Amino acid sequence: MRAETRRQLKQDAFSRVTIRAAENTAHWTVEHRSTLLMAGVAVVLILAVGLGGWYYLSTQDEKAGLEFTQAVRTMNTPLRPAGVPAQPDSPSFASPKERADAAKKQFQTIVDKYPHTRTSDMARYFLGVTAADTGDNSAAERNFKDVASSGNRELASVAKLALASLYGNRKRTKEAVEIYQQLMAKPTASVSKVTAQLQLAELYQASNQPVDAKRIYEQIKKDNPSGEAAQLATQKLSELK
Repeated sequence: MRAETRRQLKQDAFSRVTIRAAENTAHWTVEHRSTLLMAGVAVVLILAVGLGGWYYLSTQDEKAGLEFTQAVRTMNTPLRPAGVPAQPDSPSFASPKERADAAKKQFQTIVDKYPHTRTSDMARYFLGVTAADTGDNSAAERNFKDVASSGNRELASVAKLALASLYGNRKRTKEAVEIYQQLMAKPTASVSKVTAQLQLAELYQASNQPVDAKRIYEQIKKDNPSGEAAQLATQKLSELK
């Protein structure tokens, strides 16, 4: 009974840290026009932890989880103002790149040491995030693709959403559209149909394809007559006029 309680406490702590990690990636997603990605990330990480009750029964998985916790804490470490020296008793980083590089090393270590664990897939996803954050688009694409082809359907859909956003930002519009359409055809708990629709419409809008963007927004309003999605679609339609 005590062992089970300890496992539950560890799982709860892990869940809280991963949620904070998901929130921390908001900066990257805003810059890359993936404003709805964070909701998906949070959901899929909660699902990955909640549905994987057996996760902490294995010594390897437990070790991987602990290291993952440290890596996401690195992502949450504050940045110090320019010219302010580092304090030994208060961890900080001088720049977003320095922080992303440090987290990237930790996530890579998890992938290398625990390649067959559920945590490895989540670590690889965040490798893609940190790579994009440091401007390494090739590495970001590679990691997102790896996760997208993993057996974890929920996490794979989030990785596809991130990959589509990455393609959109690199003017690879055709490839981005194909992924969004796939996600719309086969939505998941972490990436709903309306999430993919909104991202696709934003891509069309940013690519100077207002007719296509309008078509998607109108479809969203038709399928979701009330709620935030309809309100957002209405707002976006007004911008197209």
